[in-house]
Amino acid sequence: MKFNLKKDLVFFDVETTGLHVIRDRIIQIAMIRYPAQGGEPKELSMLINPGIPISEEAIKVHGITSADLANQPTFSQVAEKIFRFLENCDLAGYNSNRFDIPILMEEFARCGMDLEIENRKLIDVQRIFYKMEPRTLKAAYQFYCGKDLTAAHDALEDVRATVEVLIGQLGKYEESDFVDEEGNHLDKPVQNDIKKLHEFTNDLKVVDATQRLRYNDKGEIVFNFGKYIGQPAAKILYEDRNYYHWILEKEFSVQVKSTVRKLLKEYEASQKS
Repeated sequence: MKFNLKKDLVFFDVETTGLHVIRDRIIQIAMIRYPAQGGEPKELSMLINPGIPISEEAIKVHGITSADLANQPTFSQVAEKIFRFLENCDLAGYNSNRFDIPILMEEFARCGMDLEIENRKLIDVQRIFYKMEPRTLKAAYQFYCGKDLTAAHDALEDVRATVEVLIGQLGKYEESDFVDEEGNHLDKPVQNDIKKLHEFTNDLKVVDATQRLRYNDKGEIVFNFGKYIGQPAAKILYEDRNYYHWILEKEFSVQVKSTVRKLLKEYEASQKS
């Protein structure tokens, strides 16, 4: 199947030292870029020396040890190459909205680079699967493709499997409506349309991947945690500078810190006008 694209689409997957988006590091990344103008997709896969230990739990999952990475480049040494590969494209993956994208953003931030996502469409294939047929990637591959995923947790094989799963989902659900737990009805949301897939696989009320900020019913960004939960973030940041600086100093994601800086700057400008 040929994807209906308005801009290039990159499927990607990472293996990491652990599951903490901010503290852990990427040790393998694999990407497949589908050009909007047609032509053969391009693949890029590389191992990365994280510079920190790999947790035993992570090794049990992907089988990559520190010894395997001893002579591999660090992320800072390959950041520019990865950044160029992702340039001017939408992003897709499996559980990518909650993990792969935010941990990649953190890696780029440590190199002084900004992987902006505001102007990208984000397709999380897991979200389609969990909404329509709740299971794992291995089960999804068997369910949609009728094949066994024998090399699970090798990043490139997982990316290839994810591509096949999405193609299978597009074929299976093209004529299917969706009704959520609250009874809200969506007319045929799983279409070969990047905008529709983005809207279906993302909670559009959530501002950041770690879900610390979200939009309220008025379209205002509010805190989704702590003592100011539910309150407009811009006004709080302006009035409580200690809270603002606390967020910048503590272990919040690059996305959260960037957003609160922008909110405060815009609110300060509004008070002067």
